[in-house]
Amino acid sequence: MNLIISNRNKICKGEVKISGSKSESNRLLLLKAFFSEIEIINISNSDDSVAMINALSSNDLEIDVHHAGTAMRFLTAFYSTQPNKNIILTGSDRMKERPIGVLVKALNKIGSDIIFEKKKGFPPLRINGKTLEGGKISLPANISSQYISAILLIAPFLKNGISLTLTGKVTSLPYIKMTISLLKKIGVVIEFKENLIRVENCRKIINNKIIVESDWSSASYFYSCAALSSYSDIKLTSFFKESLQGDSKLIEIYQKLGVSTVFNIEEISLKKINNFILPESFEWDLIETPDLAQTIAVTCFGLGVKCDLYGLHTLKIKETDRLEALNIELTKMGAKVLITDNSIHVLKSKKPRSGQKIKTYNDHRMALAFSPLAIKTPIQIESSEVVSKSFPSFWIDMQNIGFQVVEK
Repeated sequence: MNLIISNRNKICKGEVKISGSKSESNRLLLLKAFFSEIEIINISNSDDSVAMINALSSNDLEIDVHHAGTAMRFLTAFYSTQPNKNIILTGSDRMKERPIGVLVKALNKIGSDIIFEKKKGFPPLRINGKTLEGGKISLPANISSQYISAILLIAPFLKNGISLTLTGKVTSLPYIKMTISLLKKIGVVIEFKENLIRVENCRKIINNKIIVESDWSSASYFYSCAALSSYSDIKLTSFFKESLQGDSKLIEIYQKLGVSTVFNIEEISLKKINNFILPESFEWDLIETPDLAQTIAVTCFGLGVKCDLYGLHTLKIKETDRLEALNIELTKMGAKVLITDNSIHVLKSKKPRSGQKIKTYNDHRMALAFSPLAIKTPIQIESSEVVSKSFPSFWIDMQNIGFQVVEK
């Protein structure tokens, strides 16, 4: 379904309830599969979390996670620990192009029995579950944090736990810290010192009720709306000052682009700063928060601010090659863009071209990130239903804060 998005008065005002972080939810869902007494409050309603729930409750011999990358990585680790559970784990055509060999190699080193069904290093996988002893593993630190988190999440249920050495500079450190914090919350003994993470075996948890904070990645699109608007007062629930999510860095990032964040108990208000003087250029290393890249690049383009974003090497193996997709769609809108293997550079541009169709490439973040540009000029979003992967209510919420959303 194609949608035409516009915001004629350039005002964004209203309240949005964002569901729980899918990153936190999916980690907790995996832990709940081991400890059934865990109660998860404010769980994500995203397609990725639904895929996790469906997979963990399935008795099928073949489990299809579709586009859910987190589910593919976490479930690969989980099913390897389940004795007498033999399954095929597969996904969409794009998922079959996303590498998983590093994780499989690490799991097989501690005794897992995982076989590549077709292309070596990629799904689908044949997983023959076993009782794993655990032990020592070494992984490159610059791989997707989901590989690292997948191993950490199963570590408490292995007889000898896990001693995980990360070699090199760590990518997406906040996501690893999120995993560690959630494990500690339920009582797992875990130590992260320099590049070594030790996780002890755990048989009994001390905390079974976990409240999931709303998703900061989803909040980013409303920060973009606030920055691009002429006036904004957007209230978002439920967010905490002490967040586990690295994407809460939005507060600092968008302060530099003219948006203030006001906390009121567990609610935040996003306000356009009056008489704010925009910078000529904006530069940021997103190695710890790569999911914000599309949103920030589009915001800077819409504001006419030169933008240089680094630390983006993992974007090439997401739902699409996000750097190339950004290059194509921003250029279509009138931007001058340069990309490398780990960066994107958007030159200062004039007003975005009107009447453009934004292709989403089966990537929810393309649709979500480009939509706020409708404040500057009406745009068409192709395959708009893709947002359900992380934010099913997005189009309704956009209408609630002042956007016009019409089916084409």
